[in-house]
Amino acid sequence: MRKEFLFIFLALIVSGKFLGQTRGTKVGYIDMEYILQNVPDYMEAQNQLEQKAQKWKQEIEAKKIEINKLKEALKAEKALLTKGLIEERIAEITFLENETLDYQQKRFGPDGDLMRQKAGLTKPIQDQVFTAVQDIAETKKYDFIFDKTSDLTMLFAAKRFDISDQIIRVLNRTEKREQLTKKELKEEEAKEAKEDALDENPALSDRQKALDAKKAARDKAIADRILLQEEKKRAAEEKRLQIIADREARKNGVAPSASRSTPTSSNTGNNVDKEAAKTAAAEARQKILDERAATLEARKKVAEDNKKAQEEKRKQILAEKEAKKTGAATPTTTSSTTATTNTDANKEAAKTAAAEAKQKQIDARAKILEDRKKVAEDNKKAQEEKRKKALEEKEAKKTGTVSESTTKEEAKTKETVADPAKETTKTPAEIAKQKQADARAKALEDRKKVIEDRKKELEAKRKKMLEDKEAAKKANEEKN
Repeated sequence: MRKEFLFIFLALIVSGKFLGQTRGTKVGYIDMEYILQNVPDYMEAQNQLEQKAQKWKQEIEAKKIEINKLKEALKAEKALLTKGLIEERIAEITFLENETLDYQQKRFGPDGDLMRQKAGLTKPIQDQVFTAVQDIAETKKYDFIFDKTSDLTMLFAAKRFDISDQIIRVLNRTEKREQLTKKELKEEEAKEAKEDALDENPALSDRQKALDAKKAARDKAIADRILLQEEKKRAAEEKRLQIIADREARKNGVAPSASRSTPTSSNTGNNVDKEAAKTAAAEARQKILDERAATLEARKKVAEDNKKAQEEKRKQILAEKEAKKTGAATPTTTSSTTATTNTDANKEAAKTAAAEAKQKQIDARAKILEDRKKVAEDNKKAQEEKRKKALEEKEAKKTGTVSESTTKEEAKTKETVADPAKETTKTPAEIAKQKQADARAKALEDRKKVIEDRKKELEAKRKKMLEDKEAAKKANEEKN
């Protein structure tokens, strides 16, 4: 007897070990991109980040357009400017280009604001996903769970090993449980148990899918049947109306309609009737679908309104309970309204500050462009006068006469110079040379003066631009 018990015990141990060895490894995988796309909070934050990135791109494009305008202006005015002014403009353009590159690197670089904010968005959701993966692996005894979007090369993966939908359900459950009542929590737990059973039993899930497909086919067959009945009713109504019209025509002594006179016309009429019946059937089908969609929308709206009302009622009850506990009055809506008005006022103030800073920048740029145009026009006028004088002097040398301007200047020199002997000894050529020298000296002095004024203006503009940039930066920081 003892030998028999010992033999049975050893057989059970060996069979247990054999079953444990033949169980095999349980493997699953997740698709992180698919999970992130189905998380509402992540998608909302991603849209906000994309709007910010679009705004940054527009700012960079505006700066590039401004630099291109400065380059084109320099190219157009290069012949009229001195070497010093050209160098100053080139330095200003390079300064703006470097500033734009630094701003682009700050926003879109490897360590820029966009990458940091993206990492900040994905990290909390990744942590939730990892905890959900660990829970599922422990409860359902997975040996390995891989990420399809990672650096691991996955050549093929069957859909039945994908547990991404389970992860999404776990994430949505944690969010829903915080807002549900006890009754709703029980219903949600029953629903979760059903979903988990479907996940664990592939045959059951296939059966559910087959049932859903049968239900959809049944609904479609019912809709087609209704449409066919509508078509039959319409055809019978048309036939009845035709018979009535023929009777009326016979009573009045008029021949019946041409549709019965000849076979060809009847055939064409039948074709037209068929086309009309088809279009009517399509319209009726569309009408039924629209009515269904409208009823579904109305039901959804009613459900959402009921949900909102229940939520508000629950919050009010909780607030009253808290007020009873603390002995204070129930919170009214005035605090919430004041808070919302304060936040709206802060937002409006930030918007107005940003708009004012932007307007200041635009005004400063317009003033810079006007000053540049004025300086270019002055230079152009001076060069034009100089060219006219040179032409007059050349004509005077060729003809041996003195131009009106030279005669006026000679009269002035005769009045101012005290020595009459020197005046009589000067020839017209010497007078013209003297005049050229005086004109050159005067032009050099004017040019020096213009350069100094230009330097002062550029210095003032740079200071103003730096101040405007600082103001805009502060406004952006406050806004962000």
